[in-house]
Amino acid sequence: MKFYYDLHIHSDLSPCSSRDMTPNNIINMSLIKELDIIAVTDHNSAENLRAVTEVGKKTGIKVIPGLEVTTREEVHVLCYFKELDKAEEFGRAIYDSLPPVKNNPEIFGEQNIYNSKDEIRAVLDKLLINACKYTIEDIYSMVKEYNGVMIPAHINKMTNGILGVLGFMPLNLKIDFVEVYPKLPIDHKITEKYKVLKNSDAHQLIDISEAVNYFELNNVDDVYSFLKLQ
Repeated sequence: MKFYYDLHIHSDLSPCSSRDMTPNNIINMSLIKELDIIAVTDHNSAENLRAVTEVGKKTGIKVIPGLEVTTREEVHVLCYFKELDKAEEFGRAIYDSLPPVKNNPEIFGEQNIYNSKDEIRAVLDKLLINACKYTIEDIYSMVKEYNGVMIPAHINKMTNGILGVLGFMPLNLKIDFVEVYPKLPIDHKITEKYKVLKNSDAHQLIDISEAVNYFELNNVDDVYSFLKLQ
C-alpha cells in the first residue's frame, strides 16, 4: 500500500516558521493534503512534539517524533525516533547544548510551545537556530543511543546542506537515507547509494507536501522498520 508522507515540517516553535503552524493547523492541513505520515522537526527542540502527536492520534495521522539539529559544523540533520519520550530527552540534551543567546522575536520570530488545543503554554528563550556544540559524528552517536536515526537534511542546498558545507558525505557515518531538496539538482551517484526522502521543509501551512511522495508499506506502523527505528 502507498502511504504518503512529509517528514520535515516546522511548527511555530521554530523562529523562522509562521504563527499559523500550530499543532491542530499542521494536522488539519496534512489531512487536507491527504497525507498519512508526518514528522514535525523543529530546530533543536522537541517541545511541540507531544501536542502534535496527541492531535494526530485523534485524526489517524501517524506522527513520527523528530527534530532538525544544527551541528557544530552548521549542517542540518533530521533526527527521528520511534518513542516520543526518547525524542524529548534527546531534544532537551540538544537545547541544553545551545549557546546562551537569547531569542529576539522581533528579529527572528517567536518560539512558542503549544498544548493540543493550540494554546501557548510556554516560550523558549534561547535562540533555536544557532548551532549546538555537537559535531555530526557526535549527533550520529547520540541519536543511536536514543534508539533513533539521523538523516542529513536537504543535502543539495548550499546553506546548511552537508554537501554544501563539507563538500562530501563522511564515510564513517553508516547512513541509509538522505533528504534532498527536490527543486535543486542532485548527483545521481548520491541517489544510487542512498535511499532518498523528499520533504517540504514547510514553514508555512501552504508549503506542506501534497500527496506525492510515498512509502510502500503493508501498514502504517511499518514506517518504523522502514526507517530503521527501533
